[in-house]
Amino acid sequence: MNTQSSILLGVNVDHVATLRQAREIDYPDPIEAALIAEENGADSITVHLREDRRHIQDHDVERLVAVSNSRVNLEMASTEEMINIACSLKPYDCCLVPEKREELTTEGGLDVMQNIDELSISIQRLKKSGIRVSLFIDPDPKQIESSLMAGANAVEIHTGLYADSLNPNDQDYELERIKECAKHAKKIGLHVNAGHGLNYQNTASISSIPEITELNIGHAIVARSVITGMAEAVKEMKTIMESSRK
Repeated sequence: MNTQSSILLGVNVDHVATLRQAREIDYPDPIEAALIAEENGADSITVHLREDRRHIQDHDVERLVAVSNSRVNLEMASTEEMINIACSLKPYDCCLVPEKREELTTEGGLDVMQNIDELSISIQRLKKSGIRVSLFIDPDPKQIESSLMAGANAVEIHTGLYADSLNPNDQDYELERIKECAKHAKKIGLHVNAGHGLNYQNTASISSIPEITELNIGHAIVARSVITGMAEAVKEMKTIMESSRK
């Protein structure tokens, strides 16, 4: 694991599993992709074990925790089933996310303010198992403060509105929201990550934010790897991120 990087890259390999599940066969293997990513600059590996098991399967998480050479970040909903799985497998990190069966991908952040009691219980259980917990939230100061109150170690700031903005003024507005919330989160003692919708064109503005420690990026890297291979796709993204800090 590269601990010297000024900003860390977490690679999400969910969509390697999406390709596998499209044919209901045993390849491509997301764990093989994860190991290649680690060898080429990934500082952690993220997988989202969804309730509907549309891509990552339970055995993928089990294998990844067993063989990973970096940190495993398990994204999941705050449900009894998922908390039990995490407490059993003990990944390094868990990121609690909102989840809807009909969505194509995670849409928006958790409403920590409205669900603080439930989330606090989940966070406490995970932390008792030695797992570091982050909450996937929109760039909203109230959600950041609620995350601290709930007992989270970290927040992952949702960058989707920034990434999806077609109007430059809208994108600039969303970028400023992310910057201010990253500052606020770090000031009150939270570890700050970010991700969602980031690609090779829009990542540098986010990775240059000094309060952000790690970016979690999946679809763009997996998509690029179809053309260049996973090793080159990860190296290219890591170069973009590190160059933004110089």
